[in-house]
Formats: sequence, structure tokens, C-alpha cells
Amino acid sequence: QVQLVESGGGLVQPGGSLRLSCAASGFTFSRYGMGWFRQAPGKEREFVAAVSWRGLYTNYADSVKGRFTISRDNAKNTEYLQMNSLKPEDTAVYYCARGTSSGLSIRAYDYGYWGQGTQVTVSS
Repeated sequence: QVQLVESGGGLVQPGGSLRLSCAASGFTFSRYGMGWFRQAPGKEREFVAAVSWRGLYTNYADSVKGRFTISRDNAKNTEYLQMNSLKPEDTAVYYCARGTSSGLSIRAYDYGYWGQGTQVTVSS
């Protein structure tokens, strides 16, 4: 019943921007913190960003701090990741995930539901 569907990925040149969206359904979206993770081939899934249930608090990985912005629109049941100044090392499949109501955890095992992922490729 719980569904998380990412969109907005694609091919972009270094220095470019993309905006990812995660459409949520099957639960009361506004009661849960949400996060973004990414995974490149042959690498571990890594934390990118998280936002609390009201959208007041955020947490970012050092590698994306100052370049990425996580946000949410509880009226639309949607989580966003605005990615600016993209680098080739940002290339990965990006996943949205449902956490706890207050959590800003960087641990993947604190997130109980995951989307199918959307591919982001940063290349010249």
C-alpha cells in the first residue's frame, strides 16, 4: 500500500541542475520524516539528505552540503531534492525513503520504505 515514486532524473552536464521529486501515497505523509539516498554501481548506498515531518529541520551529507536542498510539500504528499552545481561524482541512482516522524537519521536501516529509484548521470 505504501508507495514512493521518484522522478526527475536524467543526464546533465557538470555544473548543471536537476530537481528530483518523490510522490508518496498509502500513508499519512505529514507524520513522517523523509530522506534521500543514492547508490552508484559497486558502491554502498549512501545518505544524501533528510527532512523532518514538518519540514523545519534538515540534515545533509558533507558531500552535498551547500549544493543540494531537500524540501517537502505535505499538501501534495511530495518530497523534493533540488540539486545544483552537479559533479560527475553525483552520478548514481537516487532513492527517496520514509523515516520516523522526528528522525534525520543518516542510517539506511532507520528507513522502512523505499522508492524504485531514479537515475542521475552527470557527464560532459
